[in-house]
Parts: sequence; structure tokens; C-alpha cells
Amino acid sequence: MNAVTNPPKLHDCRDAFVAVLERLGAENPKVVAVCNDSVGSSKLGGFKSKWPERLVNVGIAEQNLVGVGAGLANGGLLPFVCGASCFLTGRSLEQIKADIAYSNANVKLIGISSGMAYGELGPTHHSIEDFAWTRVLPNLPVIAPCDSIETAAAVEWAASHDGPAFLRLSRVGVPDLLPAGHKFVLGKANVLRDGDAVTLIANGTLTHRMVKAAELLAAEGIQARVLNMATVRPIDAEAIVAAARDTGAILTAEEHSVYGGLGSAVAEVVVAEAPVPMKILGVPGIFAPTGSAEFLLDEFGMSPAAVAEAAKALIARKPARA
Repeated sequence: MNAVTNPPKLHDCRDAFVAVLERLGAENPKVVAVCNDSVGSSKLGGFKSKWPERLVNVGIAEQNLVGVGAGLANGGLLPFVCGASCFLTGRSLEQIKADIAYSNANVKLIGISSGMAYGELGPTHHSIEDFAWTRVLPNLPVIAPCDSIETAAAVEWAASHDGPAFLRLSRVGVPDLLPAGHKFVLGKANVLRDGDAVTLIANGTLTHRMVKAAELLAAEGIQARVLNMATVRPIDAEAIVAAARDTGAILTAEEHSVYGGLGSAVAEVVVAEAPVPMKILGVPGIFAPTGSAEFLLDEFGMSPAAVAEAAKALIARKPARA
């Protein structure tokens, strides 16, 4: 008789974000929130009920959203600017570039429902370009937490950081992977599992899938290292180089286009510092169609089983060691 196993509890990372935001709001009257008619989807209802005068709703006007946030920061406040990641980054990229990054404004950009979390709303609402758009900008750390624990820690870090930051959060439920009390360190990856055959690198909603893929590989006697690479910029080059040298192959996966995102950032380090066989999994350079995020990730070859198969194919490309 097979033992009954309980699936891990899944967490909406937006809940972790607003829990920390409301605590910060209670501790610091300079904390304010700005949104684009997204009080509900950004889960700012609790903040609004406590401090209605500290929530600015600009309506569906994302360029104003970012500009108002910059103005509030220039006035000495600590704004958390919240909106659907596809519109926060896509519709207001010029304002993020000039008013936030170039001005080094102390604004925290919170991209909600990133990746393909708005699945059934289709290509206009998928946010699979935001890593590429934001990681080229100086002064702007780009962060995609893997679970609710890392989300809370990253929000804490962002609040204490004197300068801009972009946090990319999903609404898709994910299990907690990191230990309670985890401290977020910008630009540092977390080793979730060690191994010497191949390295699996992901962030956000893909990290737990990589852990599952590593478990499948382990059942076949293949030990994979798993890195949670929450910070896309600045990337943890040291961890990437060590992974390349220790395991000889690197596979990345992301809820983003294969162009310009996490995989590209990792590849930039690999090609310059420690060339090894590499594979980038993600949305294959198309407008992702309508469908749930979980369905689309599977469709694009990022189910745990598909990742494990891709890892085995990558291992076969490794040169024989002398």
C-alpha cells in the first residue's frame, strides 16, 4: 500500500509582500503606496484601510504611476509603486529609465502578477520581457524571489536600500523552499541542493520546479546542483563560475523569454569566465498564447520531468574529462 503524502502548501507571494509592507507602514510614516487602479490585484486593501491618506491611486496611467512615485521619493517619502508587471515595465519604461534609474530615486517598483500569471488574459497581459527591459538599466537591482519567505526578506531589504529596486512577484502559488528567517543578500544565489553532474539555475516560480527536477535526476543516480538566482542584476558571477567549474554544464529556466532574461545573464558570465555546455529554457521567442501559467510552463518544456530530460541531454554534451 502506498503511503499518503500531503502536497506542500502553496503561497501567493503578494501576501508576503503586503504583510511586510503593512508592518513597515506601521513603523515608518514615510512609507507610502502608489498603484494604477490595482488596489485589489496588488492586495493593498489592508494598507488602504489603515492609512488611506498614504495610498495614491493614479488610475490606469502607468507613466504617471512611476512619475508620481519618483516625486514622492524626491519629497522624502518611501514609495512602493505597485502594478501588473507587464504594464509597470512596458508602458512606463522611459519613466523607469529617466525618473527612477538615472535619477537614482529611492523608489521600490513592485511588479505584480509577472511572467504568465495572468494566463487566461493572454499575450497582452503576459510579462515575459520585463527582465530584459529592466536589467540593462544602471542603478536598478532586479529581483525575482522564489517563495514567500524570500519575498518578505527581499521587501525588507528593498526598504532599507537607499536607491531604486525592481521586485518581480507572481500570483501563482509556490511552496516555501528557504528556511524561516532567511536574510536576502543582493547578488547572492542560494544553493538549494548540491551536486556535481549539472547545475540547474532558476528564480521565481521556476525554482521549485528545478528542485523537483533534481529529485527526479537523483532517482536515476544523477546529482544536480540547484541554484536559486533571485537577483538577475547584479548577477552572482562567483556562484555561476563555481557551478560551471564544479559541474561542467548549466541549465537555466525562467518564466520569461529565452532572450534577454536570467538565462542570458548567466550565459554572459559563462561565455566570458568559464565556458561549458549550457541550455536556456523559457518562452521560445514568441508571444505566449492564452492559458494558465502552469499549463504554459509545461507546454514550453519546463515541467520537472521535461527539465530532467533536458538536463540529461545537456550532460551528454559535456566533454570527456581527461
